[in-house]
Amino acid sequence: MKKTLQLVLLLFFACGFSQKTLLLSGPMVGYCEMKEAVIWLQTNEKATVKIVYFAIDQPSEIFYSDSQTSTKDVGFTYHLILDKLQPGKKYNYTVYINDKKVVLPYETSFSSKKLWEWRENAPDFKVAFGSCNYINEAEFDRPGKPYGSGYSIFESINSKNPDIMIWGGDNNYLREADWDSKTGIYHRNTHSRSIKEMQPLLAKTQNFAIWDDHDFGPNDSDRSFYNKNLTLEAFKNFWANKSYGMSPEQNDGNYSTFNWGDAQVFLLDDRFFRSPNDRITGEKTMLGKAQFEWLIDALSFSKASFKIIVIGGQVLNEFADTENYGHFPEEKQKLLKEILDNKIKGVLFLTGDRHFAEMSVLQREGTYPIYDWTVSPFTSGIASKEVINEENKFKVKGSTFVQNNFGLLSFSGSKETRQMKLSLFDKDGKELWNKIILKTDLQ
Repeated sequence: MKKTLQLVLLLFFACGFSQKTLLLSGPMVGYCEMKEAVIWLQTNEKATVKIVYFAIDQPSEIFYSDSQTSTKDVGFTYHLILDKLQPGKKYNYTVYINDKKVVLPYETSFSSKKLWEWRENAPDFKVAFGSCNYINEAEFDRPGKPYGSGYSIFESINSKNPDIMIWGGDNNYLREADWDSKTGIYHRNTHSRSIKEMQPLLAKTQNFAIWDDHDFGPNDSDRSFYNKNLTLEAFKNFWANKSYGMSPEQNDGNYSTFNWGDAQVFLLDDRFFRSPNDRITGEKTMLGKAQFEWLIDALSFSKASFKIIVIGGQVLNEFADTENYGHFPEEKQKLLKEILDNKIKGVLFLTGDRHFAEMSVLQREGTYPIYDWTVSPFTSGIASKEVINEENKFKVKGSTFVQNNFGLLSFSGSKETRQMKLSLFDKDGKELWNKIILKTDLQ
């Protein structure tokens, strides 16, 4: 009898392991609403996948997603909709591949959005943020010292238990062998997504993303990049944002918005419509007219206490030798003026790209200051120490750190005492710097 039980257990775990080998990356939690969430994952060949899930306070009531079969054309990626949710509940979920349970050594869970307005204070929650994730692949990397390192930073982020993770661009780095073909583009997205250190974070935290030049195309690339529709297709296949542009059928970039608690996040596309930096004639734009007008409309409509604008490069820094909004001075000033003229409250810019971290602040007479918090890089090489002396007149003294890092935005307090705490951490999770911004400071 004992041998029979051992054999059954051995077969069970062997079956679970065999299905795990089909799981190439993920599962990853995407957007989570009150009645619906999405789980993303990728297999290494054609398979049939479904998600089984339950609320932890009602474990006997089991729900199932529809089964889904993917194809090589989309990189064997899956977006599985979970549509039996109730607001404000935590759920556990399990992946099944070809009707076999995948046994994973880490937590797979998500929480639906809470129905709190008109009922109670906004919930406390945490948002992790950063940019610039380079995963080495010697065959295609440039010769010399590897540019990527410290992948354990994703384990450090996971240990902070954020509710949301925002990937701030350069989430992978297309190489010369990648950006000229769909095969190369999908290879790079697949390779960067599948490292083991990243998987526990993906599996229990909502993930949202923007892109910047390196996951859009070549270095410093702009709207002229001939394969931008292919990289946009890949972005949609490998992420699980709520939406991508206002006319997805026209492939008009990947800007979008989502909210959680009393914060609304605006995810901007700084590449698809971007004028070449070196073009002399014509109107210079980073966002393009449609995206710019959508942003001002959406900011004006928003009732959120905190309006977080996520964009690849720095906004306030005027040192235009770098990748920032300083290359587009007229549009930048128009954006800041529209925020002021429309009396839009509570704005913070979250930016990346620069391979160091710092806070910039623009003091404005008669109204609240505008903050721009740059957090970079995750695993990519760091900037030269000379950036400490860069002529950014808006820089907050003591906020510059030239090392691998990540940020955490912690929202807490009652309606009267609501605050947002910004904390910067090194790759091992040690706090380097923090700043508390009260809701009343942004009114």
